[in-house]
Amino acid sequence: MEKQDNNNEQKIVEDEKNEVTELTKMKDTILLQKEDLEEKEDRLKRLMAEFDNFKKRSAKEREGLYNSLISDIFSSLLPVIDNLEKAVIVNTEDENYKQGIELVLKQFKDVLLANGVQEIETIGQTFDPELHEAVASVTDETLGEKEIKEEYRKGYKIGNKVIRHSMVVVAN
Repeated sequence: MEKQDNNNEQKIVEDEKNEVTELTKMKDTILLQKEDLEEKEDRLKRLMAEFDNFKKRSAKEREGLYNSLISDIFSSLLPVIDNLEKAVIVNTEDENYKQGIELVLKQFKDVLLANGVQEIETIGQTFDPELHEAVASVTDETLGEKEIKEEYRKGYKIGNKVIRHSMVVVAN
């Protein structure tokens, strides 16, 4: 009987060892799966951040391309606007002709504004080489230093990008 009790105890101890071994294996498997899951979650987060950055970069590139295209198109139309402005100044006896020119000029300027193209302010402003091109300088005591006295040609910009610099006369 003692032998049987001893065998039963050994079997119980062996079963417990097997259970502990099995539990250890299961615990190790769970830890490995947890590490794998954490790695995949981390990879997913990085991929999502990378995709978000890609979307932002793509949107910025599209905006830059659009602005560049608009800039190129409108810079080629600026001489037409210059000529229309000169035509409005010319004295003519035909008032309908002059009004027609003014209307076309206004439509052109409205199209520019609708597409974000703005005239660069000049007269009375301080000379800024980023916006203005000085073609002459004059001495005028009534004006401040580097103040723009006269505009020879209008300048235009889209946002912060200059399409064409203003040609100006600057006071010293």
